[in-house]
Amino acid sequence: MNPAMIPEGAHPLAATVARLVWLLPLLPLLGFLINGTLAMLGVAKIGPADPSANGGHGHGEVPGHADEHAHDDHGHPPRHKFAKIVSLVGPGVLVAAFALAVAIFAAMRGVEMEHPYLLTLFSWMPVGDLKLDATILLDPLSMTMVMVVTGVGMLIHVFSVGYMQDDPGYPRYFAYLNLFVFFMLLLVLGGSYPLLFVGWEGVGLCSYLLIGFWFSEKANADAGKKAFIMNRIGDFGFLVAMLLMFANFGTLDILGVAEQAAELPMGGVIATTIALFLFLGCTGKSAQIPLYTWLPDAMAGPTPVSALIHAATMVTAGVYLVARASGIFSMAPVAQLTVALVGAATAFFAATIGLKQWDIKKVLAYSTVSQLGYMFVAVGVGAYVAGIFHLVTHAFFKALLFLGSGSVIYVLHAAYHKTHNHDDAQDMRNMGGLRQYMPITFSLMWIATLAIAGIPLFSGFFSKDEILTSVFARISHSTLADASLLGMPGGTVLMIVYGLAVASALMTAIYMARMMLYTFHGPNRTGEGERPHLKEAPWVMTGPLVVLGALTAFGGWLNVPALLGAIGPVGGLEHFLEPVVGEAALRTTLGVAPHLPHSTELMLVGAAIFIAVAGIAFAVWRLKPAALVPRKDAPESTGIDRVLENKYFVDEGYAAAFVNPTVNASRTVLWKGFDAGIIDGLFVNGSALLARAFGWMGSQLQTGQVGTYAWVLLIGVITLLGAFTFR
Repeated sequence: MNPAMIPEGAHPLAATVARLVWLLPLLPLLGFLINGTLAMLGVAKIGPADPSANGGHGHGEVPGHADEHAHDDHGHPPRHKFAKIVSLVGPGVLVAAFALAVAIFAAMRGVEMEHPYLLTLFSWMPVGDLKLDATILLDPLSMTMVMVVTGVGMLIHVFSVGYMQDDPGYPRYFAYLNLFVFFMLLLVLGGSYPLLFVGWEGVGLCSYLLIGFWFSEKANADAGKKAFIMNRIGDFGFLVAMLLMFANFGTLDILGVAEQAAELPMGGVIATTIALFLFLGCTGKSAQIPLYTWLPDAMAGPTPVSALIHAATMVTAGVYLVARASGIFSMAPVAQLTVALVGAATAFFAATIGLKQWDIKKVLAYSTVSQLGYMFVAVGVGAYVAGIFHLVTHAFFKALLFLGSGSVIYVLHAAYHKTHNHDDAQDMRNMGGLRQYMPITFSLMWIATLAIAGIPLFSGFFSKDEILTSVFARISHSTLADASLLGMPGGTVLMIVYGLAVASALMTAIYMARMMLYTFHGPNRTGEGERPHLKEAPWVMTGPLVVLGALTAFGGWLNVPALLGAIGPVGGLEHFLEPVVGEAALRTTLGVAPHLPHSTELMLVGAAIFIAVAGIAFAVWRLKPAALVPRKDAPESTGIDRVLENKYFVDEGYAAAFVNPTVNASRTVLWKGFDAGIIDGLFVNGSALLARAFGWMGSQLQTGQVGTYAWVLLIGVITLLGAFTFR
């Protein structure tokens, strides 16, 4: 039976708290409206009724706004006048949304979820053959994403209260942050691809607003524009995919498309084309080759924004889309191989860059690009549960890493502010030895590092090992092995993917251990005057780290493999997601669940553990924090170090190949040629010149001299008489 045909009231969830699922996106939207209003009220300056009277406030000074940048006795700018309200509303709506999400999740666990729960809110686009309703789709996949978005998002909002407390744009920041979560929830709950696309575009808009939050600095504004434009390139692919869906399926409802896709021929042109265009959209939103360069530049925004984008919202949207459209991708093995190969190449490429970054946030940014590559490897080979599992564990440890780095930056910035030092608070060469000043942050960030490296029994070990095992298991006896990509057999492509993923895992362990060694170990390089001011961040910031630390340490229990069933329930997440992605996953493995011999599985797990331990051991052996000097004394990099530090000069290549020619063509052809030459020169100035010419001619004729008029009249009469006489 088609789930879309089930009456809303007949679904088991209809009689539970799940009927209030529409409140999930509404709550952060309400927070946006309140905080946005406060942001506008905070900057409004109402002038006097009589402009000639200044009411006693010289030079237009407004009461309460005499000096927005004045500092109190402790060196901090005064807090925004609506800070208390914003601090309650901003995180409060996320706390309420998370509480509702937990209640809905509990209700979902208590019923049989054979079919998704559809809640139609209103008729949206009844245009011709296109009949679209604003429908919420609640199933295990969307519920998993909702829990991540609201749970991790809530912790980031709480952290932001401490991190952004002195910023004059405090209400505006929380307004944007709330709006970001609203659009992400709309994305994961949308029951049709157009509604999903509204959320998709919304998170792109919010990324522009938040990355360029401090827009008075040109670099920050440019980073926001870069993210927005590069995402538009990918979004073109998503739009084309939706047009193809409607042309071939006659519907854009997610469930309707999945039902129609199952009837397509395996490996057919339609399924492959739609899947590839969808993946083009994913490469922009989830920062895969070649549209990945915007994500490292997103570090221009506040650090909690980086945590929200990288851990819980925008960049995970592409992985979610592939899992949501698993019915289409499972019918297109060539597209699946493309997704897996691009993901593996991205994971490897970004990991190499992460080896030589000095900005602590840039290390984590390239780590995110690399880990997203892992997720696409998983969903690309049809291991959708493994991809979503890594998405969840990554949300835990990457949020912890970003917020932990935010605490470090916050403390260093405060110390530099006290001593009027202008050194870079994000450069690891200005850190070192911070474990004695920030022991809690030190311990928690090491937990996250061990998790992302894949050390047992932290969360990342389970999810990363499942991805590697899934790729290996599909090298044979799968639709992927039977297909080919650019003339290469599918099995060969999967072996390359597996090799790149293993190499990326080794480099991940190295660059993450490098970050920790240079930040927390060895001597302190912050400065003599700054050391007395180094201390743990306030508990409003450290508290969320503790919660994330627990999730990072034990999050792997969500989906324990059968091999390690003794430590927890086996396959919890797999059983939960099976109604959504189980059929598509089985289609990839020829209808039989992939199974490896026990000895082979042990060998793969042992190899993964060895790689993680070897990477950390190599970093500890090779790197010497004591030999590092502060940024101002550091020599310039040369050779391969310079290449990696400058990210293979890809941005420069894009600028030379695309940006500069476009700017030059726009300047020469569109501006100087068309705008200035034709529009201004010919039409505007030309018409004015013509009018002036006629005016001059008229002025010469209309001289006001009667004698001249008489002679002109006489000549005219003679001319007319001559014309009639000589016919």
